[in-house]
Amino acid sequence: MDTIEAIKSRRSVRGFTDENVSDEQVTQILEAGRWAPSGLNNQAWRFILVRNPDTKIELSKLTNYGPTIKIAPVLIVVFLDKDHMYNYVKDVQSTGACMQNMLLAIHSMGLGGVWLGEILKNKENVNKVLGASDSLELMGVIALGHPVNKKFVSERKELDQLLFMEKFGKNR
Repeated sequence: MDTIEAIKSRRSVRGFTDENVSDEQVTQILEAGRWAPSGLNNQAWRFILVRNPDTKIELSKLTNYGPTIKIAPVLIVVFLDKDHMYNYVKDVQSTGACMQNMLLAIHSMGLGGVWLGEILKNKENVNKVLGASDSLELMGVIALGHPVNKKFVSERKELDQLLFMEKFGKNR
């Protein structure tokens, strides 16, 4: 699958089978995240990998997407290490690029994943559950596994609705 095809066909997957995701697959996914661009190459993202059902149950209580967290074989909890950043906005953006790299890797491997952001409302409690220091700011959770359904349909706005030429409001 080429890059453009992966970008256009990737979908948020919230339903997973109980089939295992191998350590090798998880390592490939994390490597894809590790190679994301970051300002000054500071790579301020940090990951906590969660497979333990008890930990997933605790995390599931902190979000409206608890069922997804419980059934996903693997969670990658992504943080911004505030002790290693140089510019908050740029480092948040690069952490988003890191997460997108991982989602594209997940999809290109035939797996499914979803970026869960709603859990951010309970980021302090997530840190407590995972033993993460206060210097780690939760950026999101990627739940991943083998998708129950592999046929997803999505629509996007037309480019003309999003693009302006030279100045805002001036369509092409």
